[in-house]
This record gives sequence, C-alpha cells and structure tokens, in this order.
Amino acid sequence: MPWWGVLLIGVGALIVGAVVGFFVSRKVFQNYLEKHPPVNEKMIRAMMQQMGRTPSEKQVRQIMASMQQNKQ
Repeated sequence: MPWWGVLLIGVGALIVGAVVGFFVSRKVFQNYLEKHPPVNEKMIRAMMQQMGRTPSEKQVRQIMASMQQNKQ
C-alpha cells in the first residue's frame, strides 16, 4: 500500500473518531442534565416554602448570587 493510502486511512479514522466522539459526549451531557437540572429561582422559592419560609425577591437573588460565586 502506498504511503498516501496509509495517510488517507489515518485521516479518515481521525475524522470518524471525532464525529463519533462528538455525538457520544453530547448524549452523555444531555443525560447528565436530565438527571441533574441546573438550579433556578423557581426551585429556590419552592425549597424555601417547603422549609416554611416565605422568600422575598431579595433573598432569592442573594441565594442565586452566592451560588454563582461558588461556581467560579
């Protein structure tokens, strides 16, 4: 087999691997987000109401801000 044939097979395998890797990682990420959805303001309000508190808008925004700071 000539050298260019080996090169074409290598490049083809690299492209196929990249495409397959993209779709596999996309599927894994979608499954992760389904199992662990990101926390939003509505969830924080529901959590505080379950604890017997009536949350103000300021409290909800403070919690969201503290969560954003801890993320970084």
